Amino acid sequence: MSEIKKINHVAIVVGDIDQALTFWRDALGLELHHVEDVPSQKAVVAFMPVGDSEVELVKPTTDDSGVAKFLAERGGGMHHLCFEVDDLEAKLADLKAKGVRLINETPIELPGRKMAFIHPKSTGGVLVELYQLT
Repeated sequence: MSEIKKINHVAIVVGDIDQALTFWRDALGLELHHVEDVPSQKAVVAFMPVGDSEVELVKPTTDDSGVAKFLAERGGGMHHLCFEVDDLEAKLADLKAKGVRLINETPIELPGRKMAFIHPKSTGGVLVELYQLT
């Protein structure tokens, strides 16, 4: 059975990364590690390490992405919680067998990682991402 290793990151949707950094970096004191364009998610992400985890500021780059829809409907705020697992395929199979609604039944593969999302209707309203380093 696959195990959850840690919280990998907490993702926060923002309309403007520079403006958001005035709180997260300048006021709170988190260090900005880097900013990355993530075309597969139609977003730009600012990564700020916190211990073994990260806070990610996520800004949509198109109007038709899930992140853009979230921002338009709810404004900025916490978007999802990401757990790192040791075997993503096994975890997805286990969750599916337990009747958990998955957004991605097979992992999305990106350089150095695989990821999949669990539907908020199965989690009490929280979008959950599962993540495996490869």
